Amino acid sequence: MLVVAVVAAMIGAPVRAAQLPNAPMLPIEQKYYADGPWAVTTVKAVGCDSSGAQCDLWYPTNLGQNGFRHPIITWGNGTDAVPRQYSYLLSHLASWGFVVVASENKNTGTGQEILDAARWMVGQNDQVASIFSHVLAPTRVGAIGHSQGASGALNAMIKSDGLITTAVPIEIPAQVYCLFPGSNPARCADTGKLSGGALFLVNGSADFVISPSTQNQPWQQTGLQSNSAYYHAASASVAKMWGTLQGPEHNDVQGQPGCDKADPPINPPSSCVNGVYGYLGYPTAWMMDRLQGDGYAHQAFISGTGEMFHETTNWRNQVSNIRS
Repeated sequence: MLVVAVVAAMIGAPVRAAQLPNAPMLPIEQKYYADGPWAVTTVKAVGCDSSGAQCDLWYPTNLGQNGFRHPIITWGNGTDAVPRQYSYLLSHLASWGFVVVASENKNTGTGQEILDAARWMVGQNDQVASIFSHVLAPTRVGAIGHSQGASGALNAMIKSDGLITTAVPIEIPAQVYCLFPGSNPARCADTGKLSGGALFLVNGSADFVISPSTQNQPWQQTGLQSNSAYYHAASASVAKMWGTLQGPEHNDVQGQPGCDKADPPINPPSSCVNGVYGYLGYPTAWMMDRLQGDGYAHQAFISGTGEMFHETTNWRNQVSNIRS
């Protein structure tokens, strides 16, 4: 049973794209960069995962309107971060019809908390007393995460026995960071363990220390130390895409929406350059494609001809195995 205090709020008015960093240039990204059609409700501190941590929720206020069944997105925080630091992005996703559940756990790299949150949310669909009773799409579940939570999103997908069908790792750390002395190797993610589903890797071009685009040595010899390595290690049976956003550093995704609006202030300040703007459009389009069957969004990711391949102002390193 879900017993919570609910705070309802409309997503803020759409910002003027042309005046902002990483402003979308082409129509598909522009569409999903803008707020979606749903008003959004936020709920704080709902008990939901095996570690004892609570979860925060972002979801469409008019749940189930016109018979709509809402797909689920489960979120993974970066190290020592909490969901409210990503509230602009998570609210944005909810405005497009997703129910977003985010564990408050500050160490989500193993993926267990992310998976627990997803399973809890799926279970709400069958709880008669829940506001989510029979308004969810329990077979359409995706995972998104930042930094350690990006590894966690992948690990949650791998562990989920098919429950989580797509993941969007944002600024996924090189594997060296989960193998340092004192680190937990269970936080290491390996895209080679994916047997299916869909994967969209996103990193910022200035995040070359934690989430580099490429590495000097072959990943088969040195492990997955770059986004390129994570992409290529994933099987051809996985529908996969990778793109690098021009400009952002490691913590831009925490912008609310700009770096100056982050709560609490981002430390060090240099780890946020542009803000969350560039992470709104294509990640949302990916989830619309994979979890809502949106054919227009799908056109962004087709190898070679998709819109994302023609967007060279804000994106580079575009590669995909999606053929149609």
